[in-house]
Amino acid sequence: MAETDQDLTQRLSEENPRFRKLYEEHMLFEKKLQEYEGMAYLSEEADLERKKVQKLKLAGKDEMESMLRDFRQ
Repeated sequence: MAETDQDLTQRLSEENPRFRKLYEEHMLFEKKLQEYEGMAYLSEEADLERKKVQKLKLAGKDEMESMLRDFRQ
């Protein structure tokens, strides 16, 4: 039976320290972005920080996706 993405994510989180770190960072970045979305107004500095967090989150997600692809093969 093929593993689902969720199963693979769980397995890699347990077996691979780099993947686990990326996953934890991804969750922290998601929480931070939700905080920004809840703000009625973002200062220029806050908006720059929001964009930085978005880029870091995306870079981490790309690396996790690459690791998942490699693991499936």
